[in-house]
Amino acid sequence: MKNKTKGFDVKMHVLAPLTLLVVLFMWFVPSSFFGIEGLTVVQQRTIAIFCYAALMWMFEIIPAWATSVTTIVLLLLAVSNKGLTTPEMGDLVNFKELMAAFADPIIMLFLGGFVLAICASKVGLDVVLARVMLKPFGTNPKWVLLGFLTLISVMSMFMSNTATAAMMLAFLAPVLRTLPADGGGRVSLAMSIPIAANIGGLGTPIGTPPNAIAIGQLAAMDINVGFGAWMIRMVPVVIIMILFSWWLLMFMFPFKAKDVKIVIEPDETHQIDWKFWVVTVTFIATILLWMTGEITHLNSNVVALIPFGVFALVGIFKRDDFAKIDWHVLWMVAGGFAIGTALNKTGLAAALVEAIPFGSWSAIAVLVIAGLLGWLLSNFIANSSAANLLVPILAVVGTAMSEQLGAFGGVTTLLVCVAASTSFAMLLPISTPPNAIACSTGLIKTNEMAKVGLIVGLVGIALAYAVILLFPF
Repeated sequence: MKNKTKGFDVKMHVLAPLTLLVVLFMWFVPSSFFGIEGLTVVQQRTIAIFCYAALMWMFEIIPAWATSVTTIVLLLLAVSNKGLTTPEMGDLVNFKELMAAFADPIIMLFLGGFVLAICASKVGLDVVLARVMLKPFGTNPKWVLLGFLTLISVMSMFMSNTATAAMMLAFLAPVLRTLPADGGGRVSLAMSIPIAANIGGLGTPIGTPPNAIAIGQLAAMDINVGFGAWMIRMVPVVIIMILFSWWLLMFMFPFKAKDVKIVIEPDETHQIDWKFWVVTVTFIATILLWMTGEITHLNSNVVALIPFGVFALVGIFKRDDFAKIDWHVLWMVAGGFAIGTALNKTGLAAALVEAIPFGSWSAIAVLVIAGLLGWLLSNFIANSSAANLLVPILAVVGTAMSEQLGAFGGVTTLLVCVAASTSFAMLLPISTPPNAIACSTGLIKTNEMAKVGLIVGLVGIALAYAVILLFPF
């Protein structure tokens, strides 16, 4: 993992000092440097800590989970109401909210997904499911990869992206076992989880929260965007981006040999006993509850803990199985949530958005910058938080610029473009929960994810913009 050149450790001797210098500069530079009116001490500290986390994650100077843990500690000391702070420094973050990042509801969904995957593997259900679901795609690795991308994207249109990714983790293990350990195919298959889950969510109004936030804001302005109207425009974007991602993954991480075949053999080491049926019924029930959340009103994070409770009760999940949970992934994700909390609670995120002079720009500039800002923010905070920050402000901007935006579809185009942009935010392991789930496989390096995420993100945003502008609502 260390990047060394003839015994010289580049990470520790170049990248680490560089990161430290950037962080110290951001911490101590006069606040006027940032050009944000009324920037408080805690907001400036948050900027410095944000830079620390972003650079450490990108350069992989220390493990991603270690970056997250140290980030939370720094936030607790520097911006919380129980840290080295005073009320005069600005809006302080309640220390409990920062600590709660370790038990965020999404963390619980991760935990439930890991437990589901562990128990499915224990009874052999993962092999059965992988054989059934991937059978239509044959044994050629490239078609199996397309099968993964297709299945995940379709499911993500109608259920939580994170829940979909957690479920597909159970199918991935038996497929990976059929591939050479040193081939790029394993990386391609692991990367297919976050790419398809993130892209698929764009396909329907319920696929991801930003879609609903944009539609809700438009409804409050007496502008109706129907379910069908959304899908007619967005499903083609999903299809094209899945095909593009398929080509990109095969190009960047090719399978080792052309004649390799993915054949998932029946698992004869496990018996079809009561444990198998308990896990099977629970697995199916969990998926159905995830898919019918709008009807049952059960939150997907709550549903994720149902299998944990059932398997613990009947003794399928045992004390030793706790060691199989990827705790480092949970702590890594917690760091992203803590940063999001600090950005919001200190008022920094709102100040950054308000500091942008949208009103003085042309309609095209507002459309492009708003989308890129939504994409950038969503790489570091929850996409729903990014949408909640941007959509109300842009609704006002769009209304004020209705004449200039009229040729492009008006405020509807502006808000839908921003919502679409957030779905393509997948640069880092902490950008989206599906990214973190993919990293739990241990097959993906942060720089690899950043390269793929940057390409897919920018191409996806350009395509979504093209479709929305050519076929406005």
